[in-house]
Amino acid sequence: MRFSRRLACAAVALAFAPTIALAHGPTRQKATEVITIDATPAAVWALIKDFNALSKWHPAVAESPADKGNEVGSVRQLKLKNGGALTETLEGYNAEKMSYSYRAKDGGALPVTNYTSTITVMDEGGKAKVQWRGAFYRGYPNNDPPPDQNDEAAVKAITGVYQSGLQNLKALAEKK
Repeated sequence: MRFSRRLACAAVALAFAPTIALAHGPTRQKATEVITIDATPAAVWALIKDFNALSKWHPAVAESPADKGNEVGSVRQLKLKNGGALTETLEGYNAEKMSYSYRAKDGGALPVTNYTSTITVMDEGGKAKVQWRGAFYRGYPNNDPPPDQNDEAAVKAITGVYQSGLQNLKALAEKK
């Protein structure tokens, strides 16, 4: 009798398995970019250490004022050169470790939601190694997202932001 109950339960579970799989929403995506810059870590940190300085080194950002500077809780209002906008909040700042973390609940101009990111400068044999990493969900929270708001679009957008920013940071830091 117990065997037939188990068999019946297993059959019911298998029958609903496809439905359960389809009910699952988006999964958290991640992106990490790393670049080595032929400059001291201190020199590179000096370029990026201010939460409101993104417009000084990221080629896509026109303005990046932060209401409380490097104080945790500071809100940065990004205005992009293409007309887009994004609001980010500083969640952690460690000058000694040359690192800060921030969050954007709404991706604004980016096809993401619940975006968190950390940028860190490390010493690699006297050169600066910069790591920019983030985690986020695609912009469309339901099943069957449009192509411009799916997982691939989200990863591509964030990876593009990181790559273009790090390449420009490298160019600026190695000029000096």
